[in-house]
Amino acid sequence: MNLKERVKAPTPKFFRKLRNIAIAVVAGAGAILVSPIALPAVVTSIASYVVLAGSVMGITSHVTIKNDP
Repeated sequence: MNLKERVKAPTPKFFRKLRNIAIAVVAGAGAILVSPIALPAVVTSIASYVVLAGSVMGITSHVTIKNDP
């Protein structure tokens, strides 16, 4: 199964919820990164790691497919 077919295949309910949580986490961390006020370096560093982790979680959740035996 290629990637295009895998993305279009149905996703299990748990992974749909996980994907939506990942989108919210990435959006929140992205808002922190692009905020116009000066934030401490540790906050921006943590936010960048959260964006990375949320992106990986979202992509992994999206390509997980339902495999009925």
